[in-house]
Amino acid sequence: MRRRARCLTRLYGRWAITERLTDCERTIGLRISLAARLQRKRFDMRARTMGMTLAQWRAIHAVSRAEGATQRSIAEAMDVGDVTASRLVDRLVEKGASLYELADRKAVFTPPEGSGIHPREAAQHHVAALPGLVSDALADAQLAPDELALVAYARGPGLGPCLRTGATAARALAHTHGLPLLGVNHCVAHLEIGLLEGATDPVLLYLSGGNTQVIGYAHGRYRVFGETLDIGIGNMLDKFGREAGLEFPGGPKLEALAEGPELEPLPYSVKGMDMAFSGLLTAALRKLADGMELPRLAYAIQETAFAMACEVAERALAHTGKTELVLGGGVACNARLREMARTMARERDVACFAPSKALCVDNGVMIAWLGHVMQAGGYETQPQDDRVDQRFRTDMAEVTWR
Repeated sequence: MRRRARCLTRLYGRWAITERLTDCERTIGLRISLAARLQRKRFDMRARTMGMTLAQWRAIHAVSRAEGATQRSIAEAMDVGDVTASRLVDRLVEKGASLYELADRKAVFTPPEGSGIHPREAAQHHVAALPGLVSDALADAQLAPDELALVAYARGPGLGPCLRTGATAARALAHTHGLPLLGVNHCVAHLEIGLLEGATDPVLLYLSGGNTQVIGYAHGRYRVFGETLDIGIGNMLDKFGREAGLEFPGGPKLEALAEGPELEPLPYSVKGMDMAFSGLLTAALRKLADGMELPRLAYAIQETAFAMACEVAERALAHTGKTELVLGGGVACNARLREMARTMARERDVACFAPSKALCVDNGVMIAWLGHVMQAGGYETQPQDDRVDQRFRTDMAEVTWR
């Protein structure tokens, strides 16, 4: 039965419908052919934004999905001959690192011990750090400013003073050297950089200090299927860490301290597709004040909060029928979260992708990459691209490049 179905798919892909097929089989075959065409078009657009052919993109995808890939396994995965597969890989090797030759310079603001991020202090840090960062990044890339194709910056969401500082620097660079200027959505940038892992139409579990969202593409926008009703999961971890006397950011410190397997019960608040973390934080602080050991409490906080996030992500996968999950945001660096997400994905028979930790946290690479994708996809700069919006929600960004 499996072999016959495969033959039918190939026949329909070539529009070779035989008289022996039933009406039902013809309908199924036509739908398969249409779906294949749409998927091929999507892959082709993604490949063009990266300066590759569709075949080269498929070769990279085949290699990345197989451990210890051989010429034969790559050929089978791509459904091509051994010689063709070898030639494609050779061309990619010749291109080499030029596909991803990035300069990633950063200067991270660290608040004083015992306090959180103050927007004005963070903005002042950015003002002092920006000139050196721009110079160092251009030196790393061995480019002059007028050789750039585009200046992209984060329009939002985020802290107003920090966003305005970045936007002002971007305007100065673009206007001085006559370069196009493009403001992008910070949350969408997390999703788009995650697509480089090989996903094509995923659900994004986006967990950071200020944002906690479950996102997916539908009808011209990235839609928010679920989100926090109060504070972000990273904000919750950092607040607890600060009260426990840990350095900022608190999340990595709690991850290092967490010890199980005994699970202390904490409020588990999932409301349909949304989550709430303030009750969990309050209960954890009370237990800390009552003298509970910090490692045991850190373990309970992680297990409870991450289970809530994975439940909502699984429900989004079920509702949308998508078969890929991408992790994004600074909290996605947590090894326990990655383990829980991969376990859930494996049980649902979906693929789970997680960028490197350097690309999960806030970074300039993802902003530059989204600007490139939007420009390559035909996005035309709008007047609002020249100003920031600290409440620029994910689903407010029009997606014209897909």
